[in-house]
Amino acid sequence: HDYDPVWQKCRELGVSPTFHRGSRGKALRVSPTNFCYNHIGHFAAASEATCKALFLGGVSRRFSDLNFGFLEGGVGFACLLYADLIGHWQIRNGEALEYTDPAQLDLTELTELAERYGGPEMIDAVRSGKGISTRNGAETTGGLTELDDYSACEITEAADIKTLFVDRFYFGCEADDATNAWAFNTKNNPFDAEIKTLFGSDVGHFDVQDMAGVLPEAYELVEDEKITDDHFSHFVFENPVRFWG
Repeated sequence: HDYDPVWQKCRELGVSPTFHRGSRGKALRVSPTNFCYNHIGHFAAASEATCKALFLGGVSRRFSDLNFGFLEGGVGFACLLYADLIGHWQIRNGEALEYTDPAQLDLTELTELAERYGGPEMIDAVRSGKGISTRNGAETTGGLTELDDYSACEITEAADIKTLFVDRFYFGCEADDATNAWAFNTKNNPFDAEIKTLFGSDVGHFDVQDMAGVLPEAYELVEDEKITDDHFSHFVFENPVRFWG
């Protein structure tokens, strides 16, 4: 489906698309007896799928002035996704894929190496061509002619991913989520990135035992010296203003 008309209308109306979707009852989250088994990570899984689709679909490239928000899934998954998108691009971008082109395989040299260093089973497998193919072309790729999974993003260097991901995506976090601190760990996030967080109180949730304790929990990351006061300001004020402002 082509959702570009939706994003274009959001741009015209000044709306920041925001997603809130769970995944209980789907894939492996179908335990008939254990709520926690199905519940843990289900918001993050749904948000990751949406965020990944938007990124690899080139939406943040084509709509570089539009912000996208993912609610209640936290930011831990986003830190992992951001790093993984960079890591995968480095080994699977269009140029890098040339190193995996089966047509580049030198069967003569491979056979010589197998005979020199391999055991009998390895030698027999190489000589017989077991598991080896030098075919190339669309018939070997399901009809695909564009093999670069990042082609819609128009990336020229890894740092572009920071612009397309960090600048455009915001992640809703609850007060008691310890992984909120990961967003501000610029020493660990590639290209010194601070992933954008949005504070979302879970004060109305059915399993909150003390409503008065929800909001103070968000500040515990500062008290525990896991984030700074400036980080906290980004979390609860500055990022929401940028996103909805």
